[in-house]
Amino acid sequence: MASERQAPTRRQLFQAIGMIGGTAAIYQMMTTFGHAAETRFDGPPDLSGARKGASVIVLGAGLAGMLAAHELTRAGYKVRILEYQNRAGGRNWSLHGGDTFTEMGGATQHVRFAKGNYLNPGPWRIPHHHRTLLHYCKAFGVALEPFIQFNHNAYVHSTEAFGGAPQRFRSLAADFEGNVAELLGKAIDQKALDARLTPEDMDRLKEALRGWGMLDDDMRYVKGFRSSSHRGFELPPGGGVNGAPRPSDLFPFDEVLKSGVWAQMAFFMNDEFQTTMFQPVGGMGKIGEGFARQVGHLITYNAKVTKLHQDRSGVTVTYADTGSGAVTEAKADFCVCTIPLTVLSQIENNLSAKKNAAIQAVPYSSSVKIGLEMRRRFWEEDHDIYGGHSFTNQQIGLVSYPNNNFFQDGPAVLLGAFANGPGGYHLGGMTPEERIELALREGSVFHPGSYRKEFLSGASVAWSRTPWVMGCCARWNEETRRDHYQELVALEDRVVLAGEHASYVGCWMEGSLLSALDAITRLHKRALEA
Repeated sequence: MASERQAPTRRQLFQAIGMIGGTAAIYQMMTTFGHAAETRFDGPPDLSGARKGASVIVLGAGLAGMLAAHELTRAGYKVRILEYQNRAGGRNWSLHGGDTFTEMGGATQHVRFAKGNYLNPGPWRIPHHHRTLLHYCKAFGVALEPFIQFNHNAYVHSTEAFGGAPQRFRSLAADFEGNVAELLGKAIDQKALDARLTPEDMDRLKEALRGWGMLDDDMRYVKGFRSSSHRGFELPPGGGVNGAPRPSDLFPFDEVLKSGVWAQMAFFMNDEFQTTMFQPVGGMGKIGEGFARQVGHLITYNAKVTKLHQDRSGVTVTYADTGSGAVTEAKADFCVCTIPLTVLSQIENNLSAKKNAAIQAVPYSSSVKIGLEMRRRFWEEDHDIYGGHSFTNQQIGLVSYPNNNFFQDGPAVLLGAFANGPGGYHLGGMTPEERIELALREGSVFHPGSYRKEFLSGASVAWSRTPWVMGCCARWNEETRRDHYQELVALEDRVVLAGEHASYVGCWMEGSLLSALDAITRLHKRALEA
């Protein structure tokens, strides 16, 4: 028990518990700002009555652009899509063996993963309540499988706790809950809650704390079979004459607090990260491929938009072929623009000053993802880890274990880093080779005997250095939402914007799709009025 060593002060305890509440409060703030929210989807939009011959040009063949084109085409509009890249999907993307990726600055990576292995540089998981995306995945024949978000047997690492040694999540979480339950039980016995609870309520709460925190009959969190049933045994139960289990030692509570495990406990309760989550079979890029099967014949690839102009007669888009440099004009009655704001802000246009101010007001976050292909699944074979994440306070942020092909022999790809914030910018400033080296060095804290020994090859994507988006996703705050959001999403004459940046579900594919459906519904109404 912690009391046998150095018990945490009341201030330390309240700070730790308060940070759990703080995490929830931050998440609520993120929802308000548009970074996470349960979404609404009532089915495909009703675009009936479209005027014969009415045309729409869509800029960008990401999910928002392709869904807009799909539904507009179904309604009878003549649609054309211009896409900068030589593929559809945008940030919905997977890198497979044989792929090549060149980032800003000229560094080129040749991906050498074995057949079937991949890295998802952008989106990599789908919440169970992102109903729009799930609907169209089913409609477009995109097979999904479970994504294992929460794994009790993965690790939590902090350079500030346990001498820098990682610990199993289950043990840290059990010791945190057990110690908190014991302290709350003492508060009941000391009559600290008399003003809040009836005697019957206090009895019920004590019983609840005993069950939740695995406390003994004296309301103490101690080494024994109860605590080990949550945190794991030193010697697991077996069979026969020597089958009796051996309980495990408890961590000192001050070290548990230092580990920051409460942040992961709160993280897994975030609405977006609760079970069940999904991923496409074969990589996230399968979603983009599924959408492209519906509208691929409408897409002009390698088309770099250089000018957007609208007048009373319609919309004119000027674009250059990225290979030949040939410049072409495309005309339509209306335009759905899904180009990321970081790029759109650099394109000549005659949109209003307020619209351009909104486009330029929203910064994009930076993140770096690194895929590390290993010779064998040592995390499964040696550590009994099947999916989920191990967290660290180092720059890589986490290591995520593959959620497919369990128990198979041969190479497999770990997500060796998902670096955000300062870590994302720092790794973004490195060469691809330097990123791989950092991921190997920092990730070795979890699997020191295997990480470098089993490493085969790696690939990384720094979103701040990705030329067609120059950032990961839009990061609104309270002020920019108040001053610019409604102006950004408003239909201006013949042009409407769509994408995750035009939603309150920012940084998720669901936000892109919902924004597209909303944008084309309003555009259709305008077209009928015209």
